[in-house]
Amino acid sequence: MNPTSDYIIRIYRYEKNKPQSLVGVVEEVGKKGKKAFNTYDELWEILNSAKKKESKTKALSSGRRE
Repeated sequence: MNPTSDYIIRIYRYEKNKPQSLVGVVEEVGKKGKKAFNTYDELWEILNSAKKKESKTKALSSGRRE
């Protein structure tokens, strides 16, 4: 079973005519700190970097190296 992470995503500004213009913050539930984003791509990077860290941690704890 793959562990999942829960996030709180707060969107403060979004322009309907500019979908790339998305401003807000991301918090991972149970962890301190927030990460800000100013575009959809930055939000995607924040969420993907957290997923990569989980994958790497899991691989190292099982004895595999990536």
